[in-house]
Amino acid sequence: MDAHLRFHGFTGKRLHLGVCGSVAAFRAAELVHKWQDAGAGVSATLTHAARQFITPLTFEALGASPVYGDMFGGQTPFEHLEPGQTAHALVLAPASADMLARLAAGRAEDMLSCQALAFDGPIVAAPAMNPRMWQNPATQANVALLRERGVTFVGPESGVVACKDEGPGRFADLRAVYLAGLKALTPQDMEGVTVLVTLGPTREDWDDVRFWTNASTGTMGAALAVAAWLRGARVHALCGPVDLWLPADPCFHRHDARSAADMLDKAKNLWPTADIGIFTAAVADFRPEPHGPGKFKKNLAEDGFSLRFLPNQDILRLLASERREGQKVAGFAAEAAETSDALAHAVRRKLVSKGADMVVGNKLADGFGRGSNRVFVADIKGREELWPDQPKTDVAWNILSWLRTL
Repeated sequence: MDAHLRFHGFTGKRLHLGVCGSVAAFRAAELVHKWQDAGAGVSATLTHAARQFITPLTFEALGASPVYGDMFGGQTPFEHLEPGQTAHALVLAPASADMLARLAAGRAEDMLSCQALAFDGPIVAAPAMNPRMWQNPATQANVALLRERGVTFVGPESGVVACKDEGPGRFADLRAVYLAGLKALTPQDMEGVTVLVTLGPTREDWDDVRFWTNASTGTMGAALAVAAWLRGARVHALCGPVDLWLPADPCFHRHDARSAADMLDKAKNLWPTADIGIFTAAVADFRPEPHGPGKFKKNLAEDGFSLRFLPNQDILRLLASERREGQKVAGFAAEAAETSDALAHAVRRKLVSKGADMVVGNKLADGFGRGSNRVFVADIKGREELWPDQPKTDVAWNILSWLRTL
């Protein structure tokens, strides 16, 4: 699992996984580990059709408990009610056309459909089926009805399916299903809040093949963007050139930028609608004066050459100065500090010079290229904390909680 998606803190929560008959059924087993790694408990029900593709023993061996099969074959008479009494969310993955039809009609003909009918918590469905089955008007009517009733759908994606037909119907990216399950478990304490997050490096072009950049991967910013979305916020993730998977969702918007000027222009357009701005991007402070079109040839400077660098605008400082009343601004600072005291001093200085409500700082060695981070945090109310090394997803979650108190 990508570092910016490895969330924790779901201890005490339980997901119930409903597996329907599909070639994609084997992929549901991977979800058990991923949700367990987040701290959640996982139970499962496999329909008769699902058990033609994968066995209950697989889920039991992975730690799912309890694992249900057919009606009347268990230890207690009320197994069809148990998930609704103890689980916090139900995820149907993969969800077959037949199961969607049963749920839409309110039918309770097997263990899983009974459990779904008796479940009054959040329900997530990740369909997987032949494209013609998915596009059939009956299936589309069932999906529309279930959406009206509050069921969240993840996918399906378009592509080539097992029978070699092509079109919508392929099981969603497992990361999307994993996150949808976590979102169903997460209190939506940021619902109604719009968050702008900048992340990654910028690339300042010199000629058509060379550019000035830095080693930022964007992991910290991506963790913040996903965490805010999990908590119910509408998110604008303004990404420098990074190779990061992010959710495809009506409340999660990705915007790509290359240079500092490009990022500034897009940030200025997005900022007026945001309630919180979290500026994690490692924006280049300077850009090389462009050589011009084409590729600079070695024979033009066999004895070497010099470059002139021009300053870029400070996005954090500029947007902080233009904020409206009520907007909150958090900045990040990667510092070449040798001690924690030196880091704290740099963060306090930037809190003032940038005009931010909060600044999060780390030593260079503690942030870039790692899945964890050790940070010093300071805000305008005088609160300061040095946090121990922890996963960037945990840092992100704690930063959002802190911002909610400002």
